[in-house]
Parts: sequence; structure tokens; C-alpha cells
Amino acid sequence: MHCASSLRRPKADLAAVLFALVFPSLFTWGYFVGLARFPVAWQQVCYMLGKTIQFALPAVWVWGVQGRRLRSVWPGRAGVREGLAFGLAIFALALTLYHAWIKPAGWFSPLGPRVADKVAGFGVTGFWSFAALGAFYSVLHSLLEEYYWRWFVFGQLGQYLPWPVAVALSSVGFMAHHVIVLGTYFGWLSPATYMFSLAVAVGGAFWAWLYQTSRSLAGPWLSHLWIDAAIFAVGYDLVRPWLIR
Repeated sequence: MHCASSLRRPKADLAAVLFALVFPSLFTWGYFVGLARFPVAWQQVCYMLGKTIQFALPAVWVWGVQGRRLRSVWPGRAGVREGLAFGLAIFALALTLYHAWIKPAGWFSPLGPRVADKVAGFGVTGFWSFAALGAFYSVLHSLLEEYYWRWFVFGQLGQYLPWPVAVALSSVGFMAHHVIVLGTYFGWLSPATYMFSLAVAVGGAFWAWLYQTSRSLAGPWLSHLWIDAAIFAVGYDLVRPWLIR
């Protein structure tokens, strides 16, 4: 009886992590594509429900199903220097490329009204509400994503696979839901969609490696924070003409 139970448990754990790999893409498609022509309220409900399930799953599974204590994911300062260096470098590079090359070329200009419409659905109509949304995503949402993708998905995959393979799979899963968002804005055949998606996968691989070597989410989170801040800085420049002063 004990043997049968022990055999079922790894299968259940593997099923949970495989579900975790694909679930963010499923609900991202739901609120970004499937419900695109429906009222904004429907999209918001799908988004909030999806995020609740996503971020509750790791804690519920580890504590409630596996029966393990939720150990600290922030044991010290390990990895902070590397994470900050990576995040600040990408932050500076992204803003430099945007202001020196992408913006003057007008490549992102068609995105302005579409992004403005999307953030308006979240009640963002002016500078301060946009800043609050950016702060939420950069500070809190980035931490939740690191807890989900690195601590849970990568950590669980690492129990079954060599860690380089776990890095690759978790990074592809992390990239996949970004492909949906980028494809919606840039077009499914646009090189920009796949170039930026690849950049997401590279970032995810770096953060998984950093978590593997430091055993702390501090470095990956601080790095993720600065990159999200760069995205919102560019986003603000795009939507500024449509915001209420």
C-alpha cells in the first residue's frame, strides 16, 4: 500500500508542474485573445481568476499536497549583486535602444492607442494610475512570477530532470505566455514578436541559473524588477498622448 502511494505521488507532482508550465499561456490566451471582443469586465474576471489560481497553486501544492513546509525563498543576499547587475544593464540598454533607435524610427508608434485601450480597461487613465500599475507589476508581480516560475516550476522540474534541462523547460514555459501578448500587439508573423519572446526566454534562463546557484529569489526578483520597470517606462512614453494630464 505504501509502495503504491509512493509511486502515485511523483506522477501527481509531475502532473502538477506540467499543468503549471502551460496554465499561464491558457488563461493569457483567454483574456487576451478569446475574450478580446467581449466586455472589458469579462477580460478582467478571466485575468483575476487566472492569476489567483496561478499564484495559489505553488503554495497549495507544496504545503497542502506534498505536506512540506514552505521554506524561505529569500535566505540571504546571495545572487543580489549578479541580479542587480543584469537587471540594471538590461534597463539601461532597453531605454537607450528605445530612445536612440526604436522611437525615432517609429516602430512602436502603432502600439500607443492599443496599449492605452488595454490599460484603460484596468482603470488607468493618467500618470499616477499608470505609475501605480507599473509599481505593482515591477515590485510585486515580478516577485510572484519568480516564486512561481523559478521556485516552483523550475524547482519541481529539477527533481526529475538535470538542472540545465529544467532551466530550458521552465524558460520556454515562462516565454510562452509572453508570445501571446507580443503576438497580439506586434502581429503573429512579426520578427519583433519572436525576437522579444526569445529575450524573455533568455531572461528566464538567467534567473533560473541564478536561483540554482544562489538558492535565493532575491537576485532574480531584483533583476526582474528593473526589467519590468524598463518595460513600463517605454509603455508610458507610448501611451502618454492618450492619458489624462
